[in-house]
Amino acid sequence: IGRNVLRALYTQGYRQDLQVVAINDLGDSEMNAHLLRFDTVHGPFSGTVECDKESLTVNGDRISVSAIRNPAELPWKAQDIDVVFECTGLFTSRDKAAAHLTAGARKVIISAPASGADATIVYGVNHDTLRQSHQIISSASCTTNCLAPVAQVLHRELGIESGLMTTIHAYTNDQNLIDVYHTDPYRARSATQSMIPSKTGAAEAVGLVLPELAGKLTGMAVRVPVINVSLVDLTVTLKRETTAEEVNALMKEASQHSKVLGYNTLPLV
Repeated sequence: IGRNVLRALYTQGYRQDLQVVAINDLGDSEMNAHLLRFDTVHGPFSGTVECDKESLTVNGDRISVSAIRNPAELPWKAQDIDVVFECTGLFTSRDKAAAHLTAGARKVIISAPASGADATIVYGVNHDTLRQSHQIISSASCTTNCLAPVAQVLHRELGIESGLMTTIHAYTNDQNLIDVYHTDPYRARSATQSMIPSKTGAAEAVGLVLPELAGKLTGMAVRVPVINVSLVDLTVTLKRETTAEEVNALMKEASQHSKVLGYNTLPLV
């Protein structure tokens, strides 16, 4: 996720707003440079990437690199860091992520659901609730980012009483390519050959983003053999009767005023 954040900053026009000062990763800079240049999903990087033992240089911008396990020991104060993107998946509670604040950073954005975060934000849904006082912010999960915009429209226009979500989800790095030992018997099976039932808190997490839906949604995941792109199937009980035509019209209308919600009738796969 961290590498994709860096890539997006340079390929989608955000570099003018944000300067990447430092990257902390336990891998060496040469390998990280290689993985930035060549990406199986997103293709080759369109800019330039150079490296030495102490830095990556992307499109001429020198970025300091380190490999420090304890976030509290990172040189954020000396580097005058404003915001840390915590993308390791290891520091997903407020107490753990606060180590970045101890190190001198002013804010932390966690790229995952996080317990005890000052706010859980899904852009396009509740980003207007973000406050200057928030120091540790969760950006929720990919599935919550998919589900929340749809649930918001349904609840605002029709009222959701309850709902069940199933996400058909690309496999992740915590699964095995072939059958091999794992503490989770489901994830021990081959990710490239299996449809794997899995737990997800994404539906429940919608209640953190839209408090009016707290306790109304639940769900599960099925991990399938694709490396990218997932989908959400949402079934809801509504407060009033409606039709498929009305629901589609509501989604189409909402998509015309949203930066995150799209609508089409193409025969896509």
